[in-house]
Amino acid sequence: MTDFLLGQDDRRATVTQISEHLEVTTETVRRDLDTLERRGLLRRIRGGAQLLDAVPFEVALAARHAEQLEDKRRIAARLIEELPDDGVLVLDSGSLTLFTAQAVPRHAVLTVVTNNLPAARHLADYPNVRVITLPGMVRGLTSAAVDAWTSRRLQSLTVDIAVVGVNGMTAAQGLTTTNPEEASAKRAMLLSARRRVVPVISGKLGRNSFCSFAALSELDLIVTDASAPDPIIAELVAAGPEVVVVG
Repeated sequence: MTDFLLGQDDRRATVTQISEHLEVTTETVRRDLDTLERRGLLRRIRGGAQLLDAVPFEVALAARHAEQLEDKRRIAARLIEELPDDGVLVLDSGSLTLFTAQAVPRHAVLTVVTNNLPAARHLADYPNVRVITLPGMVRGLTSAAVDAWTSRRLQSLTVDIAVVGVNGMTAAQGLTTTNPEEASAKRAMLLSARRRVVPVISGKLGRNSFCSFAALSELDLIVTDASAPDPIIAELVAAGPEVVVVG
């Protein structure tokens, strides 16, 4: 079934088309599509299904920083509106979270707890921002500290807001990333926060990565860009969080 979808325009087909191609009943097709959707391989659309891109690998931070550059700047600018005055922010690793750090106004009064070393270096020069770096082994690909020490330190914290990045996001699998230790750190960040915010570029919506670390229902806010497909936005909203589209 997935091979058939792979060969179709936009990787989508109707239940009838799949049924005729595979020579099985439409009831069988619908049942199999439901199973594949739960596995995060496709998403159901009206009358059929669309195959999803998977994200089974990582790209170095420098390469990811250039992806959807202007969209990331707009998303980061919107995230700044969420920052608490003289509060505590836990900031995740990644390119979009680095954009967020770079968008913080120099007059901000804030405590930032982060495993994102480039973000920590940037914010360390701010006169009224106190930067606390999380412990752990630094991964070269992400320039982030992530291991058991990182997660244990986060478990002892209570912060106002967490801004956590993802490698993929779907209604079925929720928030996903490529590495188990990254997933553990991201999970701990979310659990430490009173308010949970996830920025995500549209290119990562409808895609799954290796490790799931949270359900959409656990989030307060998702911020994405104007290229996000309306059906996916509807799925995100139906799961519970507020969704803001910028651009």
